[in-house]
Amino acid sequence: MSKSIYNEEYRKLIDALKAARLEAGLTQQQVADALGRPQSFVAKVEGYERRLDVIEFVKLCRILEKEPAKTLIDLGLDGL
Repeated sequence: MSKSIYNEEYRKLIDALKAARLEAGLTQQQVADALGRPQSFVAKVEGYERRLDVIEFVKLCRILEKEPAKTLIDLGLDGL
């Protein structure tokens, strides 16, 4: 099994989170500040260089004002 950063479903999720960030008008730096992480953390996640763990995913969704479960359902990733 391939690593999840190379997985099509994972990339779909990250693309959706990046689109939500841009739609919210937030910069990578603003999101990083809200997470208490450096800007490079967000850049690496969005560039598929670093994996999000489940806790980071939930925190990121909250910052973007997205419901984590609904995000997965909307992307068709709830049945994996």
